Amino acid sequence: MVCAGMIAGISKGGTGTKSVRDGRTMVEAMDNSSFVTQNGRQIRRVPTELSWFDRLGHWLVRWGVGRMKYIIEPGLYAVGSPTEQSEVLVSANYKLSFDRLRSRLAGRDVWILVIDTKGINVWCAAGKGTFCADQIAKRAQETRLSELVTHRKLVLPQLSAPGVSAHLVKKQSGFRAVYGPVRAKDLPAFLDAGMKATDEMRRVHFPLGERMVLIPVELVTGTKYVIFIAACLFLLAGFSHQGYSSSLAVAVGVPSVGLLLLAYLAGVVFGPMLLPWLPGRAFSAKGLWIGLALVAGLGWYKWPLAGAAHNWPVMIAWLLIIPAVTSFIVMNFTGASTYTSLSGVRREMRIAVPAQAIGAILGLGLWIAGRFV
Repeated sequence: MVCAGMIAGISKGGTGTKSVRDGRTMVEAMDNSSFVTQNGRQIRRVPTELSWFDRLGHWLVRWGVGRMKYIIEPGLYAVGSPTEQSEVLVSANYKLSFDRLRSRLAGRDVWILVIDTKGINVWCAAGKGTFCADQIAKRAQETRLSELVTHRKLVLPQLSAPGVSAHLVKKQSGFRAVYGPVRAKDLPAFLDAGMKATDEMRRVHFPLGERMVLIPVELVTGTKYVIFIAACLFLLAGFSHQGYSSSLAVAVGVPSVGLLLLAYLAGVVFGPMLLPWLPGRAFSAKGLWIGLALVAGLGWYKWPLAGAAHNWPVMIAWLLIIPAVTSFIVMNFTGASTYTSLSGVRREMRIAVPAQAIGAILGLGLWIAGRFV
């Protein structure tokens, strides 16, 4: 899953714009001639306009391609021509969100301090403990930030708050932490207002467009598991009390695979799309309703994939398997929503995961038993 956040990065090195891979990282190399000179030091300047290469990278990452390699080198970067009085924005080294950040800073002169969050976005990194006071202080010291600016303020994204102790930032780095808005697009107004946020800037939204963005990567990351399970169902479908039959594997296996894929797609697509309107607070409960609705719909249309439910044990099996699958899939989206908390997710999983496993195992047992009835 991909999390929300306001984050960072562009790499050093290279001439022109090209892709750089070292097996662990993928970064965009910028023109070596673009630097800002401050107190005898040269700081790399990054543009605010996104290139076609940036946009292609964003599209690929949304589909899960190179997601864990889409990072930049931690350090200090310049936007425009910042001076010793310019604001310092703190961010992480996940390039997708950094591009969102820098693209909102056109016409401004600011510093961006990029900390090492292992390629994880701000909100998720805060939850994992990699976006924290220690990392901020470490990067401020390594970049000798105090030598470049006369003020002692660092603007942190609001979504980093769960992982950052402001008093520790002050104690360890000498800089005071100021929390900026939730969304990068509100930064210009926030800075123009003297670093004062409105209530709307503090409010977390999760609209339909942002929820639908999560669908492609979930499809890609989960497909390999679904294919494996589907292959197992197809092969097992050929067994019966008369032995093994390849024609039976096709007759029963294909509809069974169809039902599995239908449950998977229902959870992946309808989960994020219908999230605000599905009953219950727990995401697993929301996914359960999708599964029950799907089962009801199949029953209403008298099981279009009739070969997958040819007797009562198998039909009951799917009544258990489908809701278990959709519940598990939608529960995965907790990592992509700022509406959930780490403690709440752990509490939900302690209850939901055993229930989902029991439903899936019982369902599979009944499905296998149905092969011999």
